[in-house]
Amino acid sequence: MNISPEELKTELPERQPRFVVYSYKYVHEDGRVSYPLCFIFSSPVGCKPEQQMMYAGSKNRLVQTAELTKVFEIRTTEDLTEAWLQEKLSFFR
Repeated sequence: MNISPEELKTELPERQPRFVVYSYKYVHEDGRVSYPLCFIFSSPVGCKPEQQMMYAGSKNRLVQTAELTKVFEIRTTEDLTEAWLQEKLSFFR
């Protein structure tokens, strides 16, 4: 399914943490195209502390097991935008 970051954020609950593995079409400054696999941990402000702890406690193990290298965290679903993701990915040349 082809979905933009803006569409993805509408699928995320505003008060519950979630793990998202997202393949994104990234166009580099030199015109190359890549499809990085991004791990996004959505941990919204206001969610239950027990849920935050459960997700945060299993995040590192999941990232290591799946060998994910592009790992990001958002504290509000509004942060998940195309510009935000492009800025994050620009650090990985």
